[in-house]
Amino acid sequence: MNNADIIKKLDLLEYIDKFESFLSRKKELFMQGDSKIHFENINELSKYDFNAPQKSQNLDDALIRLSKLAVLHISEINEFAKIISYFLYLKNLNFQNRLGEWVGKIIIDENMQKLANSFDKNGEFKDEVDERFAQIKQAQIYKKQQIDSELRRIIYSKNLAPYLVDTQIHFINSQEALLVRGGFNHVLKGVVLSRSASGYFYVTPSAIEKLQKEQSELLDKKEQVIYEHCKIFSAMMNKNLGFLKFINKSFDIFDAYAARVFMAKSMDLNFVLSDNSSEIILKDFAHPALKNPKRISVNFTKKVLLITGVNAGGKSMLLKSIITAAFLSKYLLPLSINANGSKIGTFREFDAIIEDPQSVKNDISTFAGRMVHFSKIFNKKSLLIGVDEIELGTDFEEAASLYGVIIEKLITQDIKLLITTHHKRLAMLLSKNSEVELVAALYDEVAQRPKFEFLGGTIGKSYAFETAQRYGIPVNLVSRAKQIYGEDKENLNEILTKTLNLQSQLNDKLAKTQKKEQKLNKLLDDLKFQKQADKERLDKTILGLENQYYKAINEAKKAVNLSDVKEKQRAINRANEAKKAITLPKADEAQELKIGDNVKYGNIKGVVLSIAKNDAIIQSEGIKLRLPLSQLRKNGKAVVLKSKNDVKISVDKPKSANVVLDLHGLRADEAIEKLDKFISDSLVMGFDEVKVYHGIGTGKLSYAVKNFLKSHPSVKEFFDAPPNEGGFGAKIMRF
Repeated sequence: MNNADIIKKLDLLEYIDKFESFLSRKKELFMQGDSKIHFENINELSKYDFNAPQKSQNLDDALIRLSKLAVLHISEINEFAKIISYFLYLKNLNFQNRLGEWVGKIIIDENMQKLANSFDKNGEFKDEVDERFAQIKQAQIYKKQQIDSELRRIIYSKNLAPYLVDTQIHFINSQEALLVRGGFNHVLKGVVLSRSASGYFYVTPSAIEKLQKEQSELLDKKEQVIYEHCKIFSAMMNKNLGFLKFINKSFDIFDAYAARVFMAKSMDLNFVLSDNSSEIILKDFAHPALKNPKRISVNFTKKVLLITGVNAGGKSMLLKSIITAAFLSKYLLPLSINANGSKIGTFREFDAIIEDPQSVKNDISTFAGRMVHFSKIFNKKSLLIGVDEIELGTDFEEAASLYGVIIEKLITQDIKLLITTHHKRLAMLLSKNSEVELVAALYDEVAQRPKFEFLGGTIGKSYAFETAQRYGIPVNLVSRAKQIYGEDKENLNEILTKTLNLQSQLNDKLAKTQKKEQKLNKLLDDLKFQKQADKERLDKTILGLENQYYKAINEAKKAVNLSDVKEKQRAINRANEAKKAITLPKADEAQELKIGDNVKYGNIKGVVLSIAKNDAIIQSEGIKLRLPLSQLRKNGKAVVLKSKNDVKISVDKPKSANVVLDLHGLRADEAIEKLDKFISDSLVMGFDEVKVYHGIGTGKLSYAVKNFLKSHPSVKEFFDAPPNEGGFGAKIMRF
């Protein structure tokens, strides 16, 4: 299936139109060359603020004519000049890495620079190209002034006043004219250009006609001078034909980069580089056609993904979304996705069997049309195909058996299949195959509507009866239909429903448990850190006291060695003063607390649950902590208690957390793991603003940090730090 068809079937027409609006000139989506290099260059370009290239024309025909020694029109020469000027601008941006190397290797000689500098912003030759341009321009200005002056003289002539309809100067076919009544020829000689709807005449006076002729002669002279230089430049360009072909192709490549970067920045999108696998793992992906979408996360690593479940529950959109993600990734187009947690393989072709193919004109039924389509994919390789409502057009039991055999055959080939179905028979037949993954669209039993969420590893129920009743079918008709459907089959549906609900609840509880476990691990790490910080603080205090006592003792020792009694007394006085100046640290006094008080322990906020002799148990973020009473302080702000799944921890040292994180020297995956922990710690501590240093370097770490912060639900905003605090090499986050 060609790109135009798959784009239409995947609802990507609006997205592609948006992308093409960022292009300087239209081109194919596919970029020839190494995708990995293109990906690195796009990421590098994303770090810069740069001007987009001007809209440009295709120059393939001009290059062919240049090779045949043709003289190009000034507009065509200007198109080449714009491209060369743009690359001269790019070379001053000092790109880094591969992009910098590529742009740096584009050498523009003096002749081509001269060509680029010969045009003004309107695409005309500059006056300095030929002094005659300035002379002609001045003559044109003077001639225009003469025409305006002569027209004013004629307009305000007393003889012509009775015949003038108005005193405006009208332009008819780009010629100045006056609007006059009949009989004007008695007082005005001229040429009638046209008649108005009211029967008046548009007339160019003879005196003006003569001046316009002189004006036209100046234009002809200018065109002659322009042609002379077009001839000179065309000859020079013919000698540099190889360079012009190269820079024209290079411009297309950079234009493709720039369009992707500008689109990603304008819509807050990310890039995912396709790898050599056939796996599709999506995290928080949103199809570009959806407004306010529910993001999907899918793990599609096997050959077949079978999507079952509720009607209008998003099965078709899930199918389109998975193919869309793979399609956009292949062409390095930006996606709305969490790039860090996603992985997309490479596919040579994409296909979708979605619409009803029946046609009266071609005498083909729905089922027959689908069979024709399926017959053509048996010899395909590296194909990702989606089939929506696979049993459409025939008996579902017969279709299940037939498609079961077809799919098992396709599993043995280099083909990856996405299938949606309302019926359970095909799912039952395929569920035992190790290369088939099951996904069910979920239904909200309480609200009686689809959730637009999906659960892996199970078969979903269609909820046809519930849907019919929700949309107005009488209850008695639905009940009768259930009786006809059969008690056994309905019982099976009930089992499926309970299984889905239990699995969903289990997943929710597992997620909550994992989240609590993560909080606990981070809290333990923080306590270890605080213990070390307290030890360092204690050592520092002891060292300070030792220094102060050392000074006092030294003063006393000096007194022993002095022979003068007065000097000895002064030294002893100084020693006593030094001793008195020493301030001993005071032990923290415990405040009077009672059960239910809101308290703070460093930056940890909680509520007192119980009080012992010297300790108290507080609850913070659903976790119980045993802490010394002397370290607790009352806090006026209330804290929400979490009573379930409490975890008890005993500590005997105060804790704190840092508001700055340094990621220099770490790999992207290590840095993201450390950043995730840092954000969680900061949230536990109650910080509302922190800073992370990632440096500039190659930009990979900066890019990874930016993408992670975009996707983190607790980060309200982030931005580059001020220049004196790290600038582009640091980010400030607010929660």
